[in-house]
Amino acid sequence: MAVPKRRTSKARQGTRRSHHHKTPIGVQYCPRCNEPVLPHRICSNCGHYQGREVIVMDEKEQGA
Repeated sequence: MAVPKRRTSKARQGTRRSHHHKTPIGVQYCPRCNEPVLPHRICSNCGHYQGREVIVMDEKEQGA
């Protein structure tokens, strides 16, 4: 069974864990209604994606 011969230092341990950080969620804003939208997804507020209406929504559903 493999057993470490020496204790791993804090510097070496931190160097190994340097890529374990979390990446922030990339939030974009809808160009039509300026609501936050995840990239490559239809806007839940107005139903538009890439400049065209994908989901037809009523005026009362839009909330605007």
